[in-house]
Amino acid sequence: MAIRVPRVCIVFLLVFCVETTSAFAAADEGRPVGPENEAYRQAIGQAIGFLQQSQSEDGSYSSEAGPGITAIVATALLRNGRTPNEPHVAKALEYVEGFVHDDGGIYAPGSRYQNYETSLAILCFTDANRDGRYDELLRKAKAFDKKIQWDDDEGHDKSSMSYGGAGYGSHSRPDLSNTSFLIDALHAAGAEADDPALERALVFVSRCQNLKSPYNTTEFAGKANDGGFYYTIAAGGSSQAGTTPDGGLRSYGSMTYAGLKSMIFCGVGPNDPRVKAAYEWARKHYTLAENPGMGAQGMYYYFHTFAKALDAVGNDTLVDAGGVSHDWRRELAERLFELQKSNGSWANTNERWLESDPNLATAYSLLALSYCQPKAVGP
Repeated sequence: MAIRVPRVCIVFLLVFCVETTSAFAAADEGRPVGPENEAYRQAIGQAIGFLQQSQSEDGSYSSEAGPGITAIVATALLRNGRTPNEPHVAKALEYVEGFVHDDGGIYAPGSRYQNYETSLAILCFTDANRDGRYDELLRKAKAFDKKIQWDDDEGHDKSSMSYGGAGYGSHSRPDLSNTSFLIDALHAAGAEADDPALERALVFVSRCQNLKSPYNTTEFAGKANDGGFYYTIAAGGSSQAGTTPDGGLRSYGSMTYAGLKSMIFCGVGPNDPRVKAAYEWARKHYTLAENPGMGAQGMYYYFHTFAKALDAVGNDTLVDAGGVSHDWRRELAERLFELQKSNGSWANTNERWLESDPNLATAYSLLALSYCQPKAVGP
């Protein structure tokens, strides 16, 4: 199947190739990128074997959490060589499809997580839509996600700190995590940077960055001013990493990488101060030992977001603030190999955000590894 590369990503990568600085150094010519192939293949195979065994009879994974985890697992399987027609993938897809509503949303009845669940389903069905079978489902699901985005229809114009964001429920304030899921879904489904929903989302994303700029004149913009991102600017602002002594909102790893990839998917170029500042934060806080600023909390979400963001940047090597060059694909893969359990799964010792659930942590790990495929560089 041919992979469609959106025009904005092509432009982004071309600019990076022309205007590269030492911070965006490329890998050494001729040196292989990523992990050792056999170790990679073995880890993927063991993880898929675990997920085949842990699937419930109805096709679900961790159904008590709604359809979201099943959608994440199905996406992870599809991005690691499985096909929509393989029995365990087909059963998962059928399970998620059972949550389609007349309004186009894909969510559990009475769910507070309609954006989250629908966005994850869009990602899942986009990857599975290899013969057009989900065209109509995806059209309606995208329209639903756009409809529940916070904007003028909800009484929030551009002056509102909620404008452009997405949240867990109709009465819950929007946040960067949910907004990044919305952006991921629309981007995967083919939305260009000039899509009004992405333009609105970019307003919200920019306001969640610790960077004073023409795009962010909020009360928190200049306090930390380190280029990183926090959880939300809405409803008075909040960071899962806490506050600075002067009342600023602390940046942390998972949200900074979520913000970085979201800006790229919304068409922000590499020379924009927002992208430069976010990447500089990543250089200063490069680590795979934890979710920077949060420790073990949300670590597998962090691994996936880290990989997706750096893949979107388009460089094989990241040079940290100390001048050390990192083949981030290899280092991330090897970190995940170390953490993988003997049964092929992963699980966080910290249970926050459901990451102690091996179905979820394994899906996140497989998604992260899908960006770490070994490859040769050079002639």
